[in-house]
Amino acid sequence: MRSGFAIRPSSAPLLTADQPLLRRSRGTINRPIRATTPSPCLRLTTALAVRSDFQPDEARVPAALQLPVPPVSNFKIALCQLLVTPDKERNIARARKAIEEAAGRGAQLVLLPEIWNSPYSNDNFPVYAEDIEGVGDAAPSFSMLSEAARSLQITIIGGSIPERSGDRLYNTCCVFGTDGKLLGKHRKIHLFDIDIPGEISFKESNTLTAGKDATIVDTDVGHIGIGICHDIRFPELAMLYAARGAHLLCYPGAFNITTGSLLWELMQRARAADNQLFVATCSPARDTGACYIAWGHSTLVGPIGEVIAMADHEEAIIVEEVNYSLTELRRSHLPLEQQRRGDLYRLVDVHRLNSRGL
Repeated sequence: MRSGFAIRPSSAPLLTADQPLLRRSRGTINRPIRATTPSPCLRLTTALAVRSDFQPDEARVPAALQLPVPPVSNFKIALCQLLVTPDKERNIARARKAIEEAAGRGAQLVLLPEIWNSPYSNDNFPVYAEDIEGVGDAAPSFSMLSEAARSLQITIIGGSIPERSGDRLYNTCCVFGTDGKLLGKHRKIHLFDIDIPGEISFKESNTLTAGKDATIVDTDVGHIGIGICHDIRFPELAMLYAARGAHLLCYPGAFNITTGSLLWELMQRARAADNQLFVATCSPARDTGACYIAWGHSTLVGPIGEVIAMADHEEAIIVEEVNYSLTELRRSHLPLEQQRRGDLYRLVDVHRLNSRGL
């Protein structure tokens, strides 16, 4: 499976603690900015005045949580870009094999694609759906992920599968801990309804029900905010996760070839840069004979929006390192939290606000 992937290194500059910031001017080379150091009293007075006038702490309601110390400083993440077929048993077996290979290459966290056990269509969602509360024969995909996480002692973000709950269907991501237990599940909250005449028309809302909860899962590799595909288009969700203290954002997704070339990389890099967090995505591999053709290009993005690794469109397994110290470094270079304008705008976390009775 390794033979089919390519890694595209980032073209963005990576700053280290001992490098000066660079100014880029048209027609000139990069030159260091000559900084002058104001007196401590002036710096303190200016900072206090800015905080008082701009009210950055009020830009998040309730106030943003301080980024907690992660349980690990760095770890390896695997993005398993899988080719999905109409054969559900084959899809499950292929996913299991990919997870094993990723673990063998040192991955402590494995991310699978959106709807990896079923062809992506409204006709197929009811046929391939699983009752994950029933497990066993009722949920073979769920059971495989749980068993793989336990036997390999890794954390698995299980992409997403169609979930049946009563008379409703959901697009659901399940997260499993190293003991195989379900740590949390995220039901896609923004359903993908699109109609571009002559190119693509698809409405998930014809069969699926939207989830009601934003999901952060506490794992052995940190607090992980979960979104599914279309969820990444909404910056508010990523901002909410950052304000809740997420260390990493993960989005299994199946952008199509119409929107993928325009938006897939753009959205990932924007969510990473906006929130100064690592963002990982995982897509199905591209099948040009399918009724819905996925874009592919599973990606890991760093906290200033730099592309660390990206697959092509074939089956692939990317294994790369996530180093949380870079998050602190980027935030020290550009302290956005201190620069927000609570006097002009505010993001309200409705769930946290209601749970506190405010």
